[in-house]
Parts: sequence; structure tokens; C-alpha cells
Amino acid sequence: MKAHCTASVFSVLFLLAGALPAHAAERARNPEFPTKSVRWIIPFPPGGSNDMLGRYLGARLSDRLGQQFVIDNRGGANGIIGTELAANAPADGYTVLMVSTSFVMNAAVRTLPYDVEKSFDPISMIGSSPNSIVVFPGLGLASLGELVERARAKPGAISYASTGVGGFNHFGGELFKKLAGIDMVHVPYKGGGPAMVDVMAGQMPVMFTSVTQVLPHVRSGRIKMLAVGAARRAAALPDIPTVAESGFPGYEVYVWWGVVAPAGTPRGVQEKLRRELAAILGESETQKRLAAEAAEVQTITPAEFRKMIRVDVQKWREVAKRAEIRVQ
Repeated sequence: MKAHCTASVFSVLFLLAGALPAHAAERARNPEFPTKSVRWIIPFPPGGSNDMLGRYLGARLSDRLGQQFVIDNRGGANGIIGTELAANAPADGYTVLMVSTSFVMNAAVRTLPYDVEKSFDPISMIGSSPNSIVVFPGLGLASLGELVERARAKPGAISYASTGVGGFNHFGGELFKKLAGIDMVHVPYKGGGPAMVDVMAGQMPVMFTSVTQVLPHVRSGRIKMLAVGAARRAAALPDIPTVAESGFPGYEVYVWWGVVAPAGTPRGVQEKLRRELAAILGESETQKRLAAEAAEVQTITPAEFRKMIRVDVQKWREVAKRAEIRVQ
């Protein structure tokens, strides 16, 4: 996910964060945390949805709590490198981790150097966005049906990009291949930013990615969206049909984002972070801007978040088995 990728709504919200007043009264009631900067690990390179959302939240938390939440992009291995770094960090509240659907998908198909359920304490769910199927405009494809026809005519001749082996985009691509009865070659990248750069340049013809991440490039005309993998059309792109409307029912894939901390982080610190994040996400302006980018705020309790992680691992493990997704 490279820095020169076009910013999305989260970049705009980042600018707004600095204009909001500091919450001195709250800091006075809870002087014990934070007393120094907090390391905010984003396990993907700059430029994608995890990075843009993480930077916005980090900036808002910095303003509200009076200490800097320092962004630490640690991309690689579909988020595993940065996640392992967080798992091994001191559980003192001064390291937090931005997670997404790949957090559970990795656990569904890999043997990991950490346990997604035992190595972390869930802090807060953030939101979600539907998957989409996008292509390089120069291909001249007008619909998802045309892509499928071309793929069927030349099996294995078309490649698609993802953010990494076993990740959200990879699952989305393999599921669609199975559903449509086509053969496309999977090309994993180290993040969504680098993958989108190659799609815009025509080096990669197809990509499966969240609507939120790709929306600015669709609006600029640099990437063409063929369909949305959701139950209904995205409000931000009402003219783009769903995959089901395009003739391929049964395809619904979403990416979600959340925040976790190393297991054993003090309960009071966890609660304070959760409370602050809930306040940020509860603001109507934040919700409006997220909705404009086809992302929806979702806040659940830490216990519900923990249960969701457990259920999602099992769900994607079953999906991987049915779709024959294997990680070398």
C-alpha cells in the first residue's frame, strides 16, 4: 500500500482531527494513561484502507488523550509480520494493533507464530465495507459478465491481484472463481496500495478489494468497478450492480476493521481506549463520511468482538476447504 495512492475519506478525516479541541477534563480524571506516546501498529504498508483508517483513528486519539499515537507500518506476509510484533510487545497499553479480516483469515489457513484468540485482547470493532471486483479500464470490459466470458474463453490467461496469500482479497477471488466456474491466476502483493498501483498502470488486469479502498480511484476513472460483493448496492456507488445482479448469486464478502492489544493489557487501559474509540465513531460527521465511502461503523462489546473472531476463524476455515484455498 504505497503512500502515493490517492487518499480516501480517512485522509480527509485525519485533517479534521487536528481541528478538534483536546479533552483536558478527561485526561485530568485519568492521568495514568497515557503518559507517553503509544505505538499504533498497522500490519500493512501505507496507502490501503487499514493504513488510512488507522491514521485517522490515531490522530483523533492523539488529540483526545494528549499523547501521540505513533503509526508503525509493518507490512508483509499478509499482516502476519506486524501482528507477531504486536503479540510479543509488552502488555502495558503502549502498543495497539489495527486488525482486519485478514487477522482471522490467516488463522484459518496458516500455522501462525501467535494465537489470534489467546495472544490479544479485543478493544473495539471499527466498521466494515463490502468487497468489489475491479479492472484496468483499458481492458474495455463493460460488465462482470464480460469478464467471465473472457476468462472462460482463455482459462488461466487472466491474472488477479490480492493483498496477500490467504487474505481477504485472495478469499474473495477464489470464491468468485469457484462460483463463476473460471480459472484466473492469483498474484499476491504485500498490500492493497501496491496492487492498486499496478492495476491503474495496466500491469495487473483484475483485483478483488474493498469498496472503501478503491473508491477514490473509481471516481477518478483510473480503475473500473464491475460489481459489488454485497447484498445490496453501495450507497456511494448506486450505479454499480451487485455480483448477484450481474448473474452470479450467492457472493457476499465483506472486510472489517478493529483494534486489539497484547493479551494482559490492563483492563482500565483497555476500557479507556474502547471508550475513546466509541466516542470518535459515534460522531455523526464520522459516520456520514464513512457512509459516503461505502464503509459502515460497527461497534460491539469486547466480549462480542472476541466471539466474532472465534466464529470467523471457523467460518473462513470452512470456506477455504470448500474453495480449495491452500497456503504454501
